[in-house]
Amino acid sequence: MSEGTKNETPVQPEENFAELFESYTEGAGDTVRIGDQLQGTVISIGEKSVFVDTGTKIDGVVDRDELLDEEGNLTCAVGESLTLFVVKRTENEIVLSKAISGVGGLNLLMDAFASQVPVEGKVTATCKGGFTVQVMQRRAFCPVSQMDTHYVEDTEAFVGNTYEFLITKLEEKGRNIVVSRRTLLERQQKEAAKEFMENVAVGDILQGRVVRIKEFGAFVELVPGVEGMVHISELAWSRVARPEDVVALDDVVKVRLLGSEQLNNGQLKLSLSMKQAMGDPWDEVSERFKPGDKVVGKVMRCAPFGAFVELIPGVEGLVHISEMSYTKRVLKPEDEVSPGEAVTVTIKSIDPDKRRISLSIRETPGDPWADVADKYAKGQTVQGVIEKKEPFGYFVRLEPGITGLLPQSVLRASKHAADIEKKQVGEPITVRVEAVNPADRKISLAPGEGKETGEWKSFSRPAATSSLGNLGDLLKQAMNRKNNS
Repeated sequence: MSEGTKNETPVQPEENFAELFESYTEGAGDTVRIGDQLQGTVISIGEKSVFVDTGTKIDGVVDRDELLDEEGNLTCAVGESLTLFVVKRTENEIVLSKAISGVGGLNLLMDAFASQVPVEGKVTATCKGGFTVQVMQRRAFCPVSQMDTHYVEDTEAFVGNTYEFLITKLEEKGRNIVVSRRTLLERQQKEAAKEFMENVAVGDILQGRVVRIKEFGAFVELVPGVEGMVHISELAWSRVARPEDVVALDDVVKVRLLGSEQLNNGQLKLSLSMKQAMGDPWDEVSERFKPGDKVVGKVMRCAPFGAFVELIPGVEGLVHISEMSYTKRVLKPEDEVSPGEAVTVTIKSIDPDKRRISLSIRETPGDPWADVADKYAKGQTVQGVIEKKEPFGYFVRLEPGITGLLPQSVLRASKHAADIEKKQVGEPITVRVEAVNPADRKISLAPGEGKETGEWKSFSRPAATSSLGNLGDLLKQAMNRKNNS
């Protein structure tokens, strides 16, 4: 360091504490206004008041009594967060409240009306067009349309409950007060919906609570004040006849957000799906089922061409009417199965891309045609039952599931045609096997030998010779001998 150089301390300007205090307090609390809702942290609890950090330079204070439960216990602690309303503001204090309640004067009501600060009210009775509500020991009226954000079906369910309301009309020095709970709820829901939608996106899986059930679906509350609707077609992969069969009130369910729409009134319309939150059951069909598998399913519905059977929730297959029975001709599926019935089916084919499964009921116990060639040979005479008479021939049931055809051309060529044509459906008949074609499930028949084909005469007994007949012969012989002598 060169000679003459000295260490020097910078000269600090003299602090003006008055200016510092003024700059600190300047604008303090200007960011909050009467009627604002804010969230603050409890910083101190006194004997009569609870002090809250408002996020500004001025702390808030709320009456301790407002934060007591029904048993007189304080519902908050230092460090906890509270949501409160600004009801009054001075240069040194911000007065907060959960909602204006209790005994108060007209001026307090007027302040609440002007600032749109909620007031507590107890629903005391129903009246024409709405409800009677007691607000700070004054009688107020709430129209039924203003009690909730949706249509109120059971008005008596609100009687005796205490809610927060906004004063929408205050006239005649407090003798005419009209309040609205719906306005407050919609305001809260709008704020909640805005915050909610900032953190979710279409396709997200969410959790909610069933709050209402209608014939067209169920309403699910995702967060307080934010609801979405699950249409009946989105409740489950299975066909749903009634929403009550799938969900009940207060059920906690998982849903997928399908879409959102902002309505003209500012409300948010959310479309939800429960079934899509579960995953598509068809994605695992090829892994779970194979052709030839025998599965127990539930008949969901019948159609003229067959019955639909649910194998697992959301996966149905079709049993065509021709696949219902080997033992008889099925004219209506309802004659064999009914909705809700459990049936064992055999899987014939699976097409996951087209979401189709072909099923069979008749193949489940076994195919009676499998060994028909071993049981019936050409020229064999068998006993059957006439099952049906058609212009082209008679269908003859040889055994359950095995039916042959006696052609009309063959029948007419028989010498016993007249006797056979007299027979009715359900009567026995003897036939002869002419041809067996298992691949096409056909057996050709011809009239056989038997009592019903005209051979009944061979079974008739000869007339017995009476004793009177023998005496006549003896007398005739004696007369002949006398004439010849």
